[in-house]
Amino acid sequence: MNISCDIIKDLLPLYHDEVCSDDSKAMIAEHLSHCENCRHELAAMDTFPIISQKEQNITEAHEIKQLSKRWKKGMIKSALNGVVFTLLTVAAFLLAVYCFVGFHLG
Repeated sequence: MNISCDIIKDLLPLYHDEVCSDDSKAMIAEHLSHCENCRHELAAMDTFPIISQKEQNITEAHEIKQLSKRWKKGMIKSALNGVVFTLLTVAAFLLAVYCFVGFHLG
């Protein structure tokens, strides 16, 4: 079976991580037996830095935690701004009513 190197290169990460099917493993192994370029490609995969899922998950969790803190701060600030604005509006309204009623009664 003559499979193109492009197809093999697409499958090499799965082959390298040993997660492809037995049929794919056999096909890739057969191709690698006569294709030096693909063997070099496979060997190069061992030199890539490996980031464990745990490290990646910890990094992402930290970023999400920071984002959550900023979001909570923003929500609290917005709520306080809303309360202050409402109190000032009510105070201004009451002052206007007091002044308006006070001028007409006296």
